[in-house]
Amino acid sequence: MLLILENHSSSEVIGSPVMPYFNSLVAQFGLAQNYFANTHPSIGNYFMLTTGQLVTNDNAFAGTVGDDNIVRALASAGKTWKGYFDALPAPGYAGDNAYPYEKRHNPLIFLSDVLGSSAQLANIVPFSQFVSDLQSGSLPDFALVVPSDEHNAHDCPTGGMACPDPDKLAAADSWLSANLDPVIRSAAFAKSIIIVTWDEGNPTDLTNGGGPVATLVIGGGVKRGFRSTAFYQHQSTLRFILDLLKVSDHPGASNGAPAMNEFLQ
Repeated sequence: MLLILENHSSSEVIGSPVMPYFNSLVAQFGLAQNYFANTHPSIGNYFMLTTGQLVTNDNAFAGTVGDDNIVRALASAGKTWKGYFDALPAPGYAGDNAYPYEKRHNPLIFLSDVLGSSAQLANIVPFSQFVSDLQSGSLPDFALVVPSDEHNAHDCPTGGMACPDPDKLAAADSWLSANLDPVIRSAAFAKSIIIVTWDEGNPTDLTNGGGPVATLVIGGGVKRGFRSTAFYQHQSTLRFILDLLKVSDHPGASNGAPAMNEFLQ
């Protein structure tokens, strides 16, 4: 499972008093301390996490991506997947923004592999389906989970940007506590790996392209309290997901990216 939050550097969230749940996970599991996003703004980072390429830095991008990608790699290996998007209007929705759902935070919906297949398009679902899939024991091999802009620290919990930043972080922390904790407490957790990252750091921080972001590796088989100082970016997360699922295809820059297996027991 890959869960993506928005637009905060690691120094803004690690130790933050308004994110007690997030920081409880930091204390318990693995933290990549030298992890950086690839670019600004959001969309290029989402594409790096799924295609191993930046593709575009245009948040209004409306094209179709035909390059190798995580969906193609998983399907070729016989693995199942779903994208669970908070506030998505309907299963298989391929339309434009429907606030607080943002299309630019759904890289899967730009892929030719998804748009060209009704079966694959049906794997793009509202987050509400995640709850039923968890309860029925029918989660896919890979799940991409993206909270809406009101829950991912991008916007205020009631919409828009006109609130103090701690309000945005507190709303994201509450969402994580309500929706991630049931996964950690489930029977599926012992055999699962959950990666929580942020698409980009603070937009003013250009270090290594997209600024430092707090990336957690959570799971029953993860070294407890582990801290990595190795340099990673989003292409390593893409490689890690595929390595965990024993998929040999590594799209784009994930082929040759530093491996993250040091987090595993």
